[in-house]
Amino acid sequence: MARRTAGTRSTPALAVLSDAGIAFTARPYRHDDGVSSYGLEAAEALGVEPSRVFKTLMASVDGVLAVAVVPVSGSLDLKALAAALGRRRAVMADPADAQRRSGYVLGGISPVGQRLPPPVVIDVTALQHSTVFVSGGQRGLDVELSPADLIAVTGALTAPIADP
Repeated sequence: MARRTAGTRSTPALAVLSDAGIAFTARPYRHDDGVSSYGLEAAEALGVEPSRVFKTLMASVDGVLAVAVVPVSGSLDLKALAAALGRRRAVMADPADAQRRSGYVLGGISPVGQRLPPPVVIDVTALQHSTVFVSGGQRGLDVELSPADLIAVTGALTAPIADP
């Protein structure tokens, strides 16, 4: 079931996954503070195709914070995110609001175990893989789990919200 790598510190994301009985593998890697593309850094460090590594982005959708989970190889389509949530307009959330609301630091925001769980939308391409990688709640830590388990534990919707 849950597998942590030796030396991996617990995070709210790992605790939620463990408590829910979700099968996952914690995948720590050496994080370089000079890197600005955390997801691509994770893909390279873990030796995984970028299409399997998903970034967690926070957006304000008609004034309500929401989480978008998209492949690191693409970008978020804000109009598609708003439409998936039945709303009119989405803009990227203020970084300070994202950190405060999620309880995580930028580059380590996980869709799992957020302080105040928001609506979550996961790009449909996640369903093309047997497992995907998302932030484990800190920079330099991803978790590998099935897309179905990620959807279940976050209560997410799936929709085409990523641009290639």
